[in-house]
Amino acid sequence: MGKLRDYFESNNGRLIHKWMHYFDIYDRHFERFIGQEINILEIGVSHGGSLQMWKDYFGDKATIFGLDIDPLCKSLEEEQINIIIGDQGDGDFWKAIKPSLPKFDIIIDDGGHHMSQQKITFEEMFPVLSSHGVYLIEDLHTSYWEEYGGGLGSSDNFIEYSKKMIDNLNAWYSRDSQLSINQFTTSVWSMSYYDSVLVIEKRPKEQPFDKITGTPSW
Repeated sequence: MGKLRDYFESNNGRLIHKWMHYFDIYDRHFERFIGQEINILEIGVSHGGSLQMWKDYFGDKATIFGLDIDPLCKSLEEEQINIIIGDQGDGDFWKAIKPSLPKFDIIIDDGGHHMSQQKITFEEMFPVLSSHGVYLIEDLHTSYWEEYGGGLGSSDNFIEYSKKMIDNLNAWYSRDSQLSINQFTTSVWSMSYYDSVLVIEKRPKEQPFDKITGTPSW
């Protein structure tokens, strides 16, 4: 088992609720940040157990922020852990608070899981993610649930919304005027889809080019 799963399995502290296959995803995309001076935002605090888990995992150089709509969560603040109270589905809230926040290296959306919440949070916060940062959206199975604003094939669900990003990632090769290079194209290195999770990693990009080496066979 990885370090995060070991922590989870032996946890006797604050409640943590996670799908078990997420831990391999976390280790794959977060391991490079261990011991680094980074800022992390997790949306959805609940009982605060996962914030403590990130604190243990990343080490004493990490500054962790949790955001939740429940004012009771403010009592969960401790060394390295800051709690923000607000509604992730309110674009005006994000616009008002962003100037006071640091640039985040990791953003984890484990909040309300409603389509509008996921979209508004992404549209407000992804542009200010650090240039080599990671944006992870959890519990995307709600894209298939009508009560969360989703539904299979619905244009409103986040899975369908994210499919358009794949075109933006590959816009360098478009011969159609409807698809052109934009900020997403030049700042995103990868999009990794897993069961119920999407991880988007940033890395500054210039236009790709190919080369040929070696001697032709004929």
